[in-house]
Amino acid sequence: MPLAPNPNATAMLIRKLESIATLSDEQRQAIENLPVRTYNLAARQDIMRDGDKPSHCCLILDGWACRYKLLGDGRRQILSFHIPGDVPDLQSLHIPTMDHGLATVTKATVAFIPHESLMELTLRHPSIGALLWRDTLIDAGIFRAWMVGMGRRSAFEQVAHLFCEMYLKLQAVGLAEHYRCPLPLTQIDLADALGITNVHVNRVLKEMRGRPLITLHGQTLVIEAWDELLRVAEFDPTYLQLERRAA
Repeated sequence: MPLAPNPNATAMLIRKLESIATLSDEQRQAIENLPVRTYNLAARQDIMRDGDKPSHCCLILDGWACRYKLLGDGRRQILSFHIPGDVPDLQSLHIPTMDHGLATVTKATVAFIPHESLMELTLRHPSIGALLWRDTLIDAGIFRAWMVGMGRRSAFEQVAHLFCEMYLKLQAVGLAEHYRCPLPLTQIDLADALGITNVHVNRVLKEMRGRPLITLHGQTLVIEAWDELLRVAEFDPTYLQLERRAA
């Protein structure tokens, strides 16, 4: 059965792209006309597996996801976190075999967009193709920031840097404000992302609350001292390339 356009499903993609560039009405309409199929997924469910050869890209509509790699003994390295509006597997348009996994972190709603539809879109609208390329380059910038963190920052600085990054990404698409944002991550998730133990994560979070730089209310992060968190992390948001932030 052919897929039907769903403007509601692509609204988050438009919001994400408008955080890093300006879209014309024609471009928005072209993105809205993308055919998609939406699915509701459980938490901790694979979307793509290492070695898969997908025929579509995955747009996160609600919830969080992560890229990850498993070692032979089952240890997991999280490579990135993804929020609504992200298309974490854009590279599958040009690299046919997945070299890592993509999974939900929370319950999530995702939209699958056929590769052929995205390729046709980029041929008809080269400027959108350039913008999708820009988005993958920003992903590469995030990877570099994480590499510096794991290689040279203390655990305290890594956690601070990640909190700054996630807050700004969420704020840019209208999902955070007033230094409050969702943070549906376990200490094990943080440990697997930062290359430290969950016991060390626990110590860092306790110290951050004690200073106090942050408070955690369930799955909500409240940044109590934004300027100090920036200073501790030596956080420079340039790599996120945010041009606009949602009102």
